[in-house]
Amino acid sequence: MTTIVHLLRHGEVENPDGLLYGRMPGFRLSKLGRRQALTVAELLAGHAVVHVVASPLERANETAAPIASAHRLDVNTDERLIEADNLFEGLRVSVGDGALRTPRHWPKLRNPMRPSWGEPYLHIARRMLAAVYRARAAAEGHEAVCVSHQLPIWTLRRFLEGKRLWHDPRRRQCSLASLTSLVFDAEQLVDIVYSEPAGTTDPAVTGA
Repeated sequence: MTTIVHLLRHGEVENPDGLLYGRMPGFRLSKLGRRQALTVAELLAGHAVVHVVASPLERANETAAPIASAHRLDVNTDERLIEADNLFEGLRVSVGDGALRTPRHWPKLRNPMRPSWGEPYLHIARRMLAAVYRARAAAEGHEAVCVSHQLPIWTLRRFLEGKRLWHDPRRRQCSLASLTSLVFDAEQLVDIVYSEPAGTTDPAVTGA
C-alpha cells in the first residue's frame, strides 16, 4: 500500500525590509506567494489528498488553504512543522550590510555544525520526522500535504538520505512552493521526489 507525504514549502512572503522573520507573527504571503499556492493546489487537485496539515505560522496556513479547499478538507495544525528557532530572528542577515557584520553577533556563529545560532539540526529532523509519521498514518493508502519551511524540510531530507545535517544554505534544493514528496510502501520509505510546480526560486530567500 503506497502512501505519499508531500512536504510543501510555503509561497513567497511579503517582506519589504528583508528581515529574517523566522517565527515572528504577521508575515503573510505576497501576491506572488498566493499565486504560487494556487498553482500547487491546481497540480494536486487530481491527487488522492485526504489530509492537509500546516505549520502554525500564517504563511504556511495561507499556502495550505487552497489545497485543503480543493479537496474539501480542513487545514490541521502541527507545531512540529514550524520554522526553526533562530537567534537572528527580526534582524537583517545579508552578508553585505546585515547583522553578520556586527561583532557582538559573532559569538553566535561559533559552531555552524550544531548550529550555535539556533535550533539544533538533529532536533529539527526528529520533530519533522514525527510530524511526517503522523501525517502518513492519517493518510494511509492516500496522500497527505504538510506545509512547512525551507530549513526544516531540507534538514529532514538530508536526515532521511543519511547525509550530514550541517550544510551550505546556498545549496539547498527547496525553492518556494516546492514539493519534497516522501513515498512510503507500507511503513518503509522507498523514494524521495522533488518538484517545483511554481517554478524555480532563489532557495536562500530571507526568512524561509
